[in-house]
Amino acid sequence: MHAIWFRLGLIVLLIARVCSGAAPEPYSSTHKPVLHGRHWVAITGKPLGATAGARMFERGGNAVDAACAMLAVVCTMYDELSWGGETQALIYNPIANKIVGINALGVAPGGATPDFFKAKKLKYPPADGPLAAVTPGTPGGLLVMLAEFGTFSLKEVLAPAMQMAAGYPIEAEAAAKIERYKEKLKKWPYSKQVFFPHPGEEREGPRPGEIWRQPDLLATLEKLVEAEARALDAGKDRKQAIYAAYARFYTGDIAEEYCRGSRELGGLHTVSDLANWKVKLEEPLMTTYKGIEVYKLNCWTQGPVMLQALNLLENLDLVSMGYDSARYIHALYEAMNLAYADRDFCYADPDFPPEEPIHTLLSKEYAKERLKLIDWKRNNTDIRPGDPYAFAGKQNPFLNLLTNWSNMRTSPPPSSSETGTARARLHGSAALEGQGAGSGPSGTGDLEDHEDFDARFRAGTTSIQAADDKGWAISVTPSGGWQPACIAGHTGIGMSQRMQSFVLDEAENPFNVLAPGKRPRVTLTPTLALKQGKLYLCFSVQGGDTQDQNLLQFFLNIVEFGMTVQEACEAANITS
Repeated sequence: MHAIWFRLGLIVLLIARVCSGAAPEPYSSTHKPVLHGRHWVAITGKPLGATAGARMFERGGNAVDAACAMLAVVCTMYDELSWGGETQALIYNPIANKIVGINALGVAPGGATPDFFKAKKLKYPPADGPLAAVTPGTPGGLLVMLAEFGTFSLKEVLAPAMQMAAGYPIEAEAAAKIERYKEKLKKWPYSKQVFFPHPGEEREGPRPGEIWRQPDLLATLEKLVEAEARALDAGKDRKQAIYAAYARFYTGDIAEEYCRGSRELGGLHTVSDLANWKVKLEEPLMTTYKGIEVYKLNCWTQGPVMLQALNLLENLDLVSMGYDSARYIHALYEAMNLAYADRDFCYADPDFPPEEPIHTLLSKEYAKERLKLIDWKRNNTDIRPGDPYAFAGKQNPFLNLLTNWSNMRTSPPPSSSETGTARARLHGSAALEGQGAGSGPSGTGDLEDHEDFDARFRAGTTSIQAADDKGWAISVTPSGGWQPACIAGHTGIGMSQRMQSFVLDEAENPFNVLAPGKRPRVTLTPTLALKQGKLYLCFSVQGGDTQDQNLLQFFLNIVEFGMTVQEACEAANITS
């Protein structure tokens, strides 16, 4: 028995049995049943993507093979994300009995400095276009995951995506997004060429169900497969051959065309920017919640914020409060506020000094001290970051900024001229994960951008989960290159918009100030959990700042209230 599952909301895989009986009322009935798989499970937010994962499993591949095939397909759809974006993942390796973090987030190109954007009268890097793009990370992430942990060839894994690039019936949602952003897309010549196959007609973009073709992207994917084939012919093994494809993308003709196309449109990318960037295999962060080990990526993501919230909530008797009671909701809300305030000030690329105090932030003792700040009678609207340096007996390098930092000062209510994009960035992060904000951060958007802020705030890209009977499990939260996507040259690759996640003023987030070669702090946050040393949960969700808020409540629904995964997905939750 197998399982293939796609869902646009929370995406989760239950590895171990959670509870033996039906969950208590009032949340025991669900709109959909729990799905079970004996040999494998392939999950993503797009049916075509999940189908690609199923194909890999049916041919004998493992969970990483399936995840890579799903990633390739969802990027090719140009619906929620594309190939020039970024990929973040956690992989459970049953051979080593170890969880590995995959950091495939691009970096700011050379020349991308605060002064560069300030000279353009911008308060933040743009929301889209060539100047919004970090180096492409998803191709490298896919290739490294497949080489290091997969079993199939690149040719096998890319086959479904290449079939789609040659032509597939485009879905209504993707076609509608092209239509929505047509005025901006037409300003970029390579995007105009790809997204508008009917020039001069009343509707120049593809119609729902029409066979839509992407010859440039297909040619790029064929070049990767060709590089692999040449390496195999030269006597290289599977892993070396996949890395030959990696080299062609980041140091060969694909890199050259990508950078040429970027610079033609005013971008800053050079071949050395791509050649110097590398996918990182990382040790993930972990905390325990009542004996359950919960794993997240490091503080270049917002993932540790959920670990901090769990440390705070572990000190409380949540069950006695009652599920979704006023006191329970207040406890969650205040704990999240405390954790997110630390995120807003302290999280960023750990490869750039000064060192983020993440291990102090994740200490149980620090959580107990922060917990004392909760007012159980009312909401505190001015939650501020703590000082983990002082807590650890060290000197805070940004003490002067911390003293003056306040949510009340950094995020005032937007005026009618402010866009949702500008409002969402006031904490020093791009809360609008993957919804293609239609304006730059300088407040030049139209009224529609402001009015649909709430809908776009909750939007996102997608998530990918897979597991198999050999013990492999993988959680992926890819993003970037969403519509409106600026395509770089004749590569067919939509460029990332992740530069918008940087700040230019250290007063907002001193660790996350833009610098060449630096990764912006992102909200993307895959999750794995172990119980008694065995796989327990594999879960993630799209949606900007809402991600770890949703994931925290989902986790507690299962662990504290005994819900099944489907009940936990469908249960009501709050979003701050």
